[in-house]
Amino acid sequence: MIRFTRITLRRGVKVLLEDADVALNPGDKIGLIGANGTGKSSVFAMLRGELHADQGDMDFPQRWRVAHVAQETPALDRPAIEYAIDGDTTLRRLETELAEAEAADEGERIGSIYADLTDADAWTVRPRAEQLLHGLGFSHEQMEQPVASFSGGWRMRLNLAQALMCPSDLLLLDEPTNHLDLDAILWVEEWLKKYKGTLVIVSHDRDFLDGVVNVIVHIDNKKLKRYAGHYSDFERQRAAAVVLVAGMIEKQQRERAHLESFINRFKAQASKARQAQSRMKMLAKMEDLAPLHASAAFQFEFLEPLRAPDPLLVMENVAAGYKLEDGTEKTVLKRIKFSLQSGQRYGLLGINGAGKSTLIKTIAGELAPLSGTANFNKGLVIGYFAQHQVEMLRNDESPLWNLAKIAPRVREQELRGFLGGFNFPGEMALNSIANFSGGEKARLALAMIVWQRPNLLLLDEPTNHLDLETREALTVALAQFEGTLVLVSHDRHLLRATTDQFLIVADGQLQPFDGDMDDYRDWLFKTKMAAGKADSASA
Repeated sequence: MIRFTRITLRRGVKVLLEDADVALNPGDKIGLIGANGTGKSSVFAMLRGELHADQGDMDFPQRWRVAHVAQETPALDRPAIEYAIDGDTTLRRLETELAEAEAADEGERIGSIYADLTDADAWTVRPRAEQLLHGLGFSHEQMEQPVASFSGGWRMRLNLAQALMCPSDLLLLDEPTNHLDLDAILWVEEWLKKYKGTLVIVSHDRDFLDGVVNVIVHIDNKKLKRYAGHYSDFERQRAAAVVLVAGMIEKQQRERAHLESFINRFKAQASKARQAQSRMKMLAKMEDLAPLHASAAFQFEFLEPLRAPDPLLVMENVAAGYKLEDGTEKTVLKRIKFSLQSGQRYGLLGINGAGKSTLIKTIAGELAPLSGTANFNKGLVIGYFAQHQVEMLRNDESPLWNLAKIAPRVREQELRGFLGGFNFPGEMALNSIANFSGGEKARLALAMIVWQRPNLLLLDEPTNHLDLETREALTVALAQFEGTLVLVSHDRHLLRATTDQFLIVADGQLQPFDGDMDDYRDWLFKTKMAAGKADSASA
């Protein structure tokens, strides 16, 4: 059992926990949640033995083996698969001891070590590592490539592989889905469901939490409060508590009425597509959680587009890709036949590198078609959030300066009032954003998109830097957006609540996907993951 008893924890002058208690049972799968800055990473550091409480006691069995994901990856020449297997430190120690015993010709010791290796599943370690790396998105060719050849995001996947390869009694995962695409997230979710030890996860992906955890520990008001069940169970319990708060009733009723009105309009036009029906169910759940939306620290909405022309754009036999520096072309997607009508809401599915971002950039006009024709309606107003959108902001300038850049004729007071609605009040609107968190910068980028009143939103992984509360504010706002939406996201809750149809990008093609997120998960495990198991078995 893990037990926190009257824990007080300070970082500098800030008190993160004060007289906090919680007890966690062996085998629990725990989601550790709380607003940014409340102390989730500090609790993890305590569990790793890297940080000690100022007061109180934290206990868990000394014999427990603890695994966590390293935050740094050295640029090694070591093959990726060997680096992943290095996570099993017991196995690597036994291999070293065996080599020493064989060199010294110590027969009895060699026999003992072989028995220990059998207990450590040494003879199945390579196929297990191959299956793990395949699930995380690595091809067999990539598994043999040196660690140094991979980008930062892929190295973090290798660190996750090391943690999952490590036999452990306590597994600590801090934002494990941050560098994963949807396919890899679904695979990791299935892996963690089968994990036998005690698991503690920090994640801003509510569907991932719902799929894995059976306990929520919420850091709130410097306390640790335990809730039984998934994240959705926690939300329902919180919503029921919020209903009782005096002074909130009228605001809750307005929020519920607003959502109910939108749901009724959506029902009248919803198609029979599986994803559209899935979205209707999600909207109904959001209506039930209206008290939480009403009490949230941050809310916003997309303004109704000024125009809704049809069609917004038409692509005929378009080849999408890049022109390289040497003048040659790299085609990513071929023969795209695609039109966007006002009010359509598409989610794009496909593995990392399949071409989702290339398609979004082509629709946004950032990439010209390599061939074919793309006709854009003159009334089209695009709001585009790229994966690296926060890097496009002027870091040495303020939120006000960045917004005024796209609205030069608008009075400062109006711009400051608008920014206040996005949680950039007072002096914060005037300060340099250099020291802003990734989430704050992402929120500013969203504010700039909302200002432009787009009739087409192109969002490429908009939640990457957002905490759970801001993600939910974005979800509610997008669910009620009156324009057209094309969304790339590994956040399944966001996809379910905001899109009506799916397109899949695979093998250089863009095709409709007739199903919802559950169908996509089933398809994934029957095709891509099944193929990976077959490859591992025959290797």
